[in-house]
Amino acid sequence: MEPALIGTRLASAAIGPLLKKLLAGDAPGAGLTGADRPVRLASLLSFRGEKRTLTEKDVAKLAATLVARTCEGPGERPFPADETEAVTDALTANLLALGDLDMDDVQAVHLGQEALARRLRAAAPAPDGLSADSVHYLETATAWACRHLLEFFTSRPSFVARTLVEQTRGQAALSTKLDAMAAARPGPLAEDAAFERRYLAHLAKKHGRLTIYGIDLRDAAEEWPLDVAYLSLEAAGTPSDRDHEEYVSLRADLAPAAHDRILLRGQAGSGKTTLVQWLTVAACATPPADGMGHLHGRVPFVLPLRTLTRHGERLPDAERFLSAADCPLTPPDGWADRVLAAGRGLVLVDGIDEIPETERGRARDWLRGLLAAYEAGNRWLVTSRPTAVRDDWLAGDGFAELTLSPMTPAEVATFVRRWHRAAGPAAAPYEQQLLDSLRTTEHVAQLATNPLMCGLICALHHDRRGYLPRGRKPLYDAALSLLLARRDRERGMGAPYGVDLDEAPQIQLVQRLAYWLTLNDRFVMDRAHAKSLVTEALPAMGLTAHTPDQVFTHLLHRSGLLREPTADTVDFVHRTFQDYLAAKALVDHWDIGVLVRHATDDRWEDVIRMAVGHARPREAAEILRELLAAADAAEDRRTRLRLTLLAATALNHATEVSSEVREEITRRTGEVIPPRDPDEARELARAGRMVLDLLPGPEGLDDGEAEMVVIAASHVTVDAAIPYLARFAGHPSLDVRAQLVWAWQRFETRPYAEAVIARLDPTELRYIVNDDAQADELLRLGLAPRGLEIGEEVGDERVAALLARCDLTTLVVVRGPGHAYPTALSRQRNLEELSLWMAVVPWKLADLPPAPLRELYAGYVPDDGLAGLARFPDLRHLSLGAAYRREEEYWRALALLPRLSSLVVDPSLVAHCPEDVVLPSVTRLYLPAVPPEAPLARVFPGLRQVVKPHSSPLAGAKHLPPHVEVR
Repeated sequence: MEPALIGTRLASAAIGPLLKKLLAGDAPGAGLTGADRPVRLASLLSFRGEKRTLTEKDVAKLAATLVARTCEGPGERPFPADETEAVTDALTANLLALGDLDMDDVQAVHLGQEALARRLRAAAPAPDGLSADSVHYLETATAWACRHLLEFFTSRPSFVARTLVEQTRGQAALSTKLDAMAAARPGPLAEDAAFERRYLAHLAKKHGRLTIYGIDLRDAAEEWPLDVAYLSLEAAGTPSDRDHEEYVSLRADLAPAAHDRILLRGQAGSGKTTLVQWLTVAACATPPADGMGHLHGRVPFVLPLRTLTRHGERLPDAERFLSAADCPLTPPDGWADRVLAAGRGLVLVDGIDEIPETERGRARDWLRGLLAAYEAGNRWLVTSRPTAVRDDWLAGDGFAELTLSPMTPAEVATFVRRWHRAAGPAAAPYEQQLLDSLRTTEHVAQLATNPLMCGLICALHHDRRGYLPRGRKPLYDAALSLLLARRDRERGMGAPYGVDLDEAPQIQLVQRLAYWLTLNDRFVMDRAHAKSLVTEALPAMGLTAHTPDQVFTHLLHRSGLLREPTADTVDFVHRTFQDYLAAKALVDHWDIGVLVRHATDDRWEDVIRMAVGHARPREAAEILRELLAAADAAEDRRTRLRLTLLAATALNHATEVSSEVREEITRRTGEVIPPRDPDEARELARAGRMVLDLLPGPEGLDDGEAEMVVIAASHVTVDAAIPYLARFAGHPSLDVRAQLVWAWQRFETRPYAEAVIARLDPTELRYIVNDDAQADELLRLGLAPRGLEIGEEVGDERVAALLARCDLTTLVVVRGPGHAYPTALSRQRNLEELSLWMAVVPWKLADLPPAPLRELYAGYVPDDGLAGLARFPDLRHLSLGAAYRREEEYWRALALLPRLSSLVVDPSLVAHCPEDVVLPSVTRLYLPAVPPEAPLARVFPGLRQVVKPHSSPLAGAKHLPPHVEVR
């Protein structure tokens, strides 16, 4: 049997509870008082000490069960059947050897599962006469048992506190010893440490400044220090558990703290690469920036795919990361492998969308190979444009999928202030004028959705003394004029390379480069080839007064559009400029067939939209008709939707188009409205502001349709969406109103609160308050909902004020480090449903109010035990997130709840239910697995349904009574 299959069976949720029996029930203290002794493994084991709950015979039974579980199911046995008893005895001896190891739990965790397994095998008697297959199985089984045991050690409440204390005490001494060792005995350790210091310093310098597109004032710097310029944006999406349908929102730079693996999507100019820069610099910083401690000690590997595959090379293994990304430093042999094997890497793969679609499968295989080789501990971030890869492209590999949200009005205002501060005193008079325009002029606000567009708007607003062109194409035209023709002239630069070209020929030349790159699915080209394209164009343009070298050098260094990522390559400073110029070249050549053939290629979407903007009226109409024809020819609804919406969004870029074409696109877009599901709704929202004019309702829509159009509108984050959403505030569907509450976080707090939140029908509705600003609005508006969810970002004072204002029947409270238990909760005498998610905040059942609770959810068991549950005889549903070690107390407490019908339970607890405890009222259980020894039929004679937490089959379902449904 393959090791992976053995591991899969031993990693089953049913195995963990068996091994858990090896641990003693009472957790020791943190070791911070008294004798301050380490917590020895022997004191944690249930078959050692005075209060034994397992005997050596019981350990042998556990080992026999583990062996039997591994041999269950189809396929070959991992070892000969006649050696089962000998293998069981050997595994028993290995487990019993835990009590003979002279180490504490912190040392055991530091060793890791493989090293701990080796220590166990060395401490136990050597197995005698086993075949090679049996020895291999024994090694694998022991290692997986150690993996579960180490997980149990680290989950003990005292472990983290004790570990932090020991680390703090030993850190200075360890650093001193390492320095002394490195000085006395130079070797790989010292060499690695010395190189890492150089490497991190190099990354900090390379990525520590941010280019400000559009700043071209006489005395303004062209770059900002990243720690001044960086603007943290929000990212929304789903966690890696695909069964979790609710979208979550969090700061993009904090996402790696919540998820080990992230696929981050974002439109051009949305800040994906800037985020990669920020994470890189944050990992290099000492001490870490506020909130970025989760990256401290990690080694970044920045892997821009456009660079790695510019010549079609094979994607690099770990040892070639630096050379492939053009890092000039040479690491010690094996350094990258050692970093990733230790789980210290931060792997940042930037731009899946910047390689051809035919190569993306190969890129995924490459990434999966890296994940398999360096599975534990490392953090992974992959960036892409939204439609470059399908929704579940990396879901099977445990990646959370997040999308950078458009900038909120508050974020845009922050960016504008920072831009004008960086631009110097000459820009100051225009700051407030632009802020006012963004609030009052819709076409300006519609364009300011990402950092790139905001930078261009700021520069053009200043350059034109308060005047801004209307629309995206005029904005880019003005930006190109500013960069190509006016920047050097107005700075008094003269002709530093001996070339003085007008704007039009410069545009023609850079268009050629953009055209070649786009047609060849590339974003980087060889310098020699770029130079040859310029050389070929000069005679036809009549530009023979300057040498090709002079013209090319001028374009490269003075156009503001090109750059040299390496000494022998050229690319555009931003993808958007390449798309814009390629679209102009395609229209000039009238390559309409090329445009339509690539209409389903995500990398061409912006090119097609901008081509419609460049085209004359008849040309624009022809492109749009061809897109609709391609939609008609598409075989699946998703492609038809995508092409129809591409035509709709392209229509917004046209300066003029016939009324017939405009009406046809409007009609066709209306045919996909209302959307059928949330994915279609979010896709529809990509059409932007025009969608709001097409969305119907609420009249004439059923509840499902109303929910879908509200989802679509809530993802069009412009102020114009608020009045539309407000029309649904009194909708009878709870799902519709719940979506309106969720959407609050996507809009400016006060306007949305006044227009939507204040008008909501509160019937059965749970209001979500994510931060202090939202809490203040609820209080200011005098709202007192009966259902409330309070997020972790809400301060303790606001929590107290909200609880004092409201008479609640439903309450969810999320508290974390730095927060206190909400004592005002004691006033809530009418609570029927209560959820307490408090990671490090202790709580007691005795502190809960005497309310008619029907449902109680808690992430952690109360400090005062479960006897207090008897105060709530109306409880129907109970969920305690952490397993409760006092099994008998747990079951005796549940037996006092006569109406309990639904229970979230740890499977291992069921096996310990006393013989005289029966819960006949429970009809539904939430179980991750069904252990064969769990007496479900005896304890729950009324059981009718088991709910599993994920989409995969329920482990052990065959042990359920036949009448029990699994869903």
